[in-house]
Amino acid sequence: MMELRHNPIIDEWVLIASDRQKRPVQPTSNACPLCPGGAEFDRDYDLAVFDNRFPSLKMDAPMVKSTDDVIFQNRPSFGKCEVIMYTSDHSSAMSRMPIGQIEKLVYVWEDRTRDLMRFEDVKYIYPFENRGKEVGATLSHPHGQLYAFPFVPKRIRAMVNAQKDYRQKWKSCVICDLVKAELKSKKHVIYENDHFIAVVPYFARFPYEVHIYPKRHFSFFMDMTTREKFDLAVVLKVVASKYDALFREEFPYMMAIFQSPVNPSMDDFHFHIEFYPPKRDKNKIKWMASVETGTWTFINPTTPSEIAVQLRNTPYTI
Repeated sequence: MMELRHNPIIDEWVLIASDRQKRPVQPTSNACPLCPGGAEFDRDYDLAVFDNRFPSLKMDAPMVKSTDDVIFQNRPSFGKCEVIMYTSDHSSAMSRMPIGQIEKLVYVWEDRTRDLMRFEDVKYIYPFENRGKEVGATLSHPHGQLYAFPFVPKRIRAMVNAQKDYRQKWKSCVICDLVKAELKSKKHVIYENDHFIAVVPYFARFPYEVHIYPKRHFSFFMDMTTREKFDLAVVLKVVASKYDALFREEFPYMMAIFQSPVNPSMDDFHFHIEFYPPKRDKNKIKWMASVETGTWTFINPTTPSEIAVQLRNTPYTI
């Protein structure tokens, strides 16, 4: 079964993809399908991109039997699910990769965005990474994914509407103003370079949540200068290495990259990246229970400014 189903209660599309139950789960390194010689690659590689074998969205999505019932609406699962290999080195990670390798990854994200936005029915392009079994990652080899959606997901629509409302009320960009406020306060900043800041946001939902904001307003990877792409690679490595150094372990996280919707695009959208680690302490998980899942209202058991001090003082490697 593979189709999109509409939830009319909150105007949200759900991806039904029963074949994803067949995904491989945490094989040993010598049986890793993402290593050179594994199921996906018969030779060595540097970075690589391929279609997910167990996708939720496909360009040639199967037809669905639809009805005229306003309650039971469905659509074909048109779109794209890609796997993006960061490196052929199974033992590596964002925290340990050379800056140049992460910089190449930024260019891959840019390339995939430019390519997929050519399809008129693609409406949102979302690169992301799930790291660690705590967030459901099924393979430990360093990699991320990318979904090209045929709709703008619910949370992205909320983000877009909030940015529009803020601009209409204050005649400025909310993230541009947020960056200015954070740089003035310094309370939540854990790292900055010429073009980006990394902060534990004032409104963090997860205890060790970190956001990366560009200091200049732009909407897509394609809008970035060469130097900005390099500085983005640097700040990504700093955040990842701080996470690993914090508890001296492979720190789990979800990384979400937010660009403008496409077809049509939105010039007012401010590109940014958010990290959601599931931990609230070394041996404690911040579970998403009834309040968070049912109402989208998060309860953070820590104080963002105190976590910012903790992460700011955590060493990192370049």
